Amino acid sequence: MSQKLEVWQRGPLPEFNPLLQPIAHALLQAREEINEYMDGFPVALLWERPAGMASTGFHLQHLSGVLDRVFTYARAQGLSQFQFAQLAEEGNDAADPYTVADLVNRFSNQVDLALAQLKNTDISTLPDFRGVGRAGLPSTVIGLLFHAAEHTMRHVGQLMVTAAVVKKDYYVGSERA
Repeated sequence: MSQKLEVWQRGPLPEFNPLLQPIAHALLQAREEINEYMDGFPVALLWERPAGMASTGFHLQHLSGVLDRVFTYARAQGLSQFQFAQLAEEGNDAADPYTVADLVNRFSNQVDLALAQLKNTDISTLPDFRGVGRAGLPSTVIGLLFHAAEHTMRHVGQLMVTAAVVKKDYYVGSERA
């Protein structure tokens, strides 16, 4: 095959319960796509917001943050001050500016943490209630884990479109095309 198989097409992941494999597949696929797509992405474009839409930097921050927050709720824990600070920072560069690699590595590390939690998730807890946020919105362990996977993939798609648009404008505008 001339095209690389997606993670789910490569077969089972023996270290994950079969009920949780689709979540693991999605997170691994997201990491592969982010690493591939962000390779060589110009740092000068991280915070560009084409048509007022979210920036590539926002998507990278949000991808990491939402995985952290949703998996925290799945453990029946509240968010820490650090998590709230990261949430408030989403869409903004740090005082010591981020590199593309900083944000890609942050996401990759968060995927590792999520996968470790997924491996250790007792499947008997999947239907258990979990409150989300300060309001304690109703969800379940499986609902949160599934949402983390689908939300991640949604933002990967948005990031890829945003990155393509700003790169095209950058290279055309600077006559590097």
